[in-house]
Amino acid sequence: MPVTEDQLPSQFSTNVDALMRCIGCCAPLAQRNDGYSCLNCGRDFPSVRGVPRFVDAHNYADSFGFQWQRYARTQLDDARARESELDFGRKTGFTPEQLRGKLVLDVGCGMGRFADVATRLGARVVGIDLSAAAEVAARNLAGREFRAFQADVFNLPFAPESFDHIYSIGALHHTPDCEGAVKTLPQYLKPGGSLAVWLYSAYNRWYRFGDLYRKTTHRLPATSLHACLRVIVPPLYALNRGLRHIPGIGRPLAGLVHHLFPVNLNPNPEWRLLDTFDWYSPQYQSKHTYEQVFRWFESCGLEDLRVLEVPIAVRGRKPLQPIQARTSQPQG
Repeated sequence: MPVTEDQLPSQFSTNVDALMRCIGCCAPLAQRNDGYSCLNCGRDFPSVRGVPRFVDAHNYADSFGFQWQRYARTQLDDARARESELDFGRKTGFTPEQLRGKLVLDVGCGMGRFADVATRLGARVVGIDLSAAAEVAARNLAGREFRAFQADVFNLPFAPESFDHIYSIGALHHTPDCEGAVKTLPQYLKPGGSLAVWLYSAYNRWYRFGDLYRKTTHRLPATSLHACLRVIVPPLYALNRGLRHIPGIGRPLAGLVHHLFPVNLNPNPEWRLLDTFDWYSPQYQSKHTYEQVFRWFESCGLEDLRVLEVPIAVRGRKPLQPIQARTSQPQG
């Protein structure tokens, strides 16, 4: 079912509405029953199934819409597991104390996996996704302090300095220009706020064969690729597990098979198939180093850069004052 405005905490929704800007002329937007309208140029941005749309219906992220519609709740934590919460901490470094009561932007929110964690930790979250997965996130987190928008990271519909913190986990390396995507985000941070990103690592050479297969797999229709993986992934997983039980040579053999035919090895069958599809379906997939990401952050004026627990995860803070203003102050 679509998410309606009366399912959202009203003050939170009103506060987010005040931040909305036209992606054409940057003027404020007025909230309408069916979306938003620009107060300057008159451009309309409809809301479809409860999610405002700021992009064309079909784009290079279509495969993500397919996977998150199909696996709408697979990666959400439950009473038995906290895998996503642990991942969130390792890949952003944010603590509950840093998030509680803060307005946070989730870039590439997918079905709401990490927005679910952030809201449970006390954050008020705005999620954007280029794909129709934003609809799934809105359904999964209905009634919480969460708003979902289908929007492009290169042209976000928000006023500058709107958010206390911003994070992006596993999304920006699927854009045609990862560097440009990272560099567009600090403008939306409030002074003193932090940006955390997690990107695929260029240090991991195990997936060279996977990259070779991707030259074909990303061209397949999502439904066809998914059907193929449903046949291929289970026996490869079983082979990997079985080889590990061979004394002495088992683990090296399992590693070789995984190198030649990379599939996700999560014990959960749905999660395993979902993540393997996520590897092979995107049109764009880049890999990066710490040196690259540090250089991007520094070029945007971010400071206090930190290497986080999982490669490649980096966090930086926007200065309370612009560097130029600080250096021009008279010395006492």
